[in-house]
Amino acid sequence: MKCKKSVFFITEILLMILACCSCTNNEKYTDWKVTGGSKENIRYSALTQIDTTNVNQLQIAWVYKSEGGDSTKFGPMQCNPIIVNNVLYGVSPKLKLFAVDAATGKEFWHFDASDSINNKTWHRKSINMNRGVAYWEEGEDQRIIYTVGPVAFAVNAKTGKLIPTFGKDGGIDLKEGLGRDKTKFFVAPTSPAMIYKNLFILSGLVGDNTPGDIRAFDVKTGKQKWIFHTIPFPGEPGYETWEDTTAYKYFGSTNSWAGFSLDEKRGILFAPTGNPTNDFYGGQRLGKGLYGNCLLALNAATGKLIWHFQTVHHDVWDMDVPTPPALVTVTRNGEKIDAVAQTTKTGLVFVFDRETGTPLFPIEERPVLTNTNLMKEKLWPTQPFPVLPKPFARHTLTENDLNNVSTSDSSYEEIKKRYRASRAGNIFTPPSTEGTIILPGYDGGGEWGGPTVDPKTNILYVNASEMAWVLTMVESKPEKQKVRTNLEAGAALYSRYCMGCHGPERLGGGDYPGIIGVEAKYNKAQFNELLSTGRRMMPGFNNLAKEEKDAITSFILNLKDEQKKTYTGPEQKEDGPPRSLYDFTGYNKFLTKEGYPAIKPPWGTLNAINLNTGEYVWKIPFGEFEELKKRGIPTTGRENYGGSVVTAGGLLFIGATGDGKFRAYNKRTGKLLLEANLPAPGVATPAVYSINGKQYIVIACGGSKWKGGVNGDSYVAFSLPDL
Repeated sequence: MKCKKSVFFITEILLMILACCSCTNNEKYTDWKVTGGSKENIRYSALTQIDTTNVNQLQIAWVYKSEGGDSTKFGPMQCNPIIVNNVLYGVSPKLKLFAVDAATGKEFWHFDASDSINNKTWHRKSINMNRGVAYWEEGEDQRIIYTVGPVAFAVNAKTGKLIPTFGKDGGIDLKEGLGRDKTKFFVAPTSPAMIYKNLFILSGLVGDNTPGDIRAFDVKTGKQKWIFHTIPFPGEPGYETWEDTTAYKYFGSTNSWAGFSLDEKRGILFAPTGNPTNDFYGGQRLGKGLYGNCLLALNAATGKLIWHFQTVHHDVWDMDVPTPPALVTVTRNGEKIDAVAQTTKTGLVFVFDRETGTPLFPIEERPVLTNTNLMKEKLWPTQPFPVLPKPFARHTLTENDLNNVSTSDSSYEEIKKRYRASRAGNIFTPPSTEGTIILPGYDGGGEWGGPTVDPKTNILYVNASEMAWVLTMVESKPEKQKVRTNLEAGAALYSRYCMGCHGPERLGGGDYPGIIGVEAKYNKAQFNELLSTGRRMMPGFNNLAKEEKDAITSFILNLKDEQKKTYTGPEQKEDGPPRSLYDFTGYNKFLTKEGYPAIKPPWGTLNAINLNTGEYVWKIPFGEFEELKKRGIPTTGRENYGGSVVTAGGLLFIGATGDGKFRAYNKRTGKLLLEANLPAPGVATPAVYSINGKQYIVIACGGSKWKGGVNGDSYVAFSLPDL
């Protein structure tokens, strides 16, 4: 046994020496100038100073409190910062853009979009999610492109000042150029722009009636240069996949909210897309519905389609393609093939030839259930499944899979009762009025954190959540009453626009908060503004008339005098998608009475997959509940958001879990080597970089979106102690 351990240790040392040599001779992947580490989005660093032998010595190098430690400004951060010329650029919970010394965390400057003095034209107080920024330079002209709500800013990377020659006074309105009335829709990119030559490319979070088109803009002027219609126009490929020939005029979503990867040499942009409006009912958008749920390969210079692959046909499960793919070079029969690997919420990995879209592992169209009690719904009879790799998240749920590990006997009986009353069994079980258990859930499987790939071994690492959700549809019955109070109209409008996230009793559900008592936080004007701007995961509702917003506000804020007034707004929507025949009762997790997932562990996993062969290298539970650990229950794993990074030093680093830990694993074996406490959960992807020969790992610690979780504003950097 000692001999085996010695051999293993020697092998580890030799591999690290080889990695170090290759790093010295090859400068690729030694910086972090782009979100994800590179435009290939493999989240890999060739740095080797921190390795499997010394990672347990890591200590905090610096902490930057992006909102000055003001607890009233804490909130989730999902930003993967970039580091350029020894300066780290990131975004605070309140969407301040900042620049700090990457070696010390000392602030150089910050730009606040809500500052009406330094941002006279575009000042905004909206707080939407942000996952990173983009950097562009041409000689001394160095810019940060970042977005706040519907505005894209160009900020001088040296001074933090807006560049006045960009757009108008340093910003452009992303609601313009989409071919619809900009006063009636919402757009707010959450992922960073992709830079290609002198272009920056965006899509983003959109409302139900906002087209999710992908667009390129001139990085110097802000002028729109091309647009790709994600719901095809007449004469464009894919138009025939919509039975409604006018869908392009009013349907929304089908957006590339997750961001992009780029093959810069070939000029190919890879864009994942979400599903079309509505998320859970497709009876009014029949057909396959391109380019919903697709991986698109576009000409980055022109926006022209090169190839596409649809991961889910006629999606009614909210199975958006949630992350940019990883661009890799795999070995097949001794031949090197440039490829693209796409992970999905469904727990599948699709691998294609980068230039042609030809699958590198066979993909089968397998029959799925289509029987539904929803009027006019017509589900697609098959869905695509790669033969390899096998799914990294569960696709089936039986009564034997219910949680009897962390539950009492009465709780176990209760979840069995709920299971038996619902539709359940396999992935792609149709939505229903009695309730359908969705597994993998709305948040995956794989999520926006995305995969990490070691280009030396072609091993792909992906973290997964295993959380079932209950989707219950209810028939939408328009009010026939002609004269209504604001209270009556507000209740009806809440049911249509808000219930899905905040629940029928306004108590919240899943990761969405309850809104009982919000009148203590907002007055009428502030809440009306919130309805227009949106906040984090909440879209804005610019499609609503002022009277509709007033009615919703009076209902939610319990404004008695306003509620008594006669509602004077429109009774029916005059434009946009047809009113859905069904609503849903909210994002409800399938949980035990104790608050744990109602299925057996693991509830979160880390997976290592060899992309050359499609076979698993290892798979382990990821994350834990301290109270279950104390009860002697083995590591269960738990929901996780944010991605990992892998290094040539033999390590995989990741935060992502609600337990507030930062972990390092041996990338070859999955063995845990480091577990450090963060000030708040690091629900973000780390960045790895080096300053003056010293290696750092930094992660945003804004806290979790889970109820009762700790929030913060800190960026925390780790390094080895000085000798």
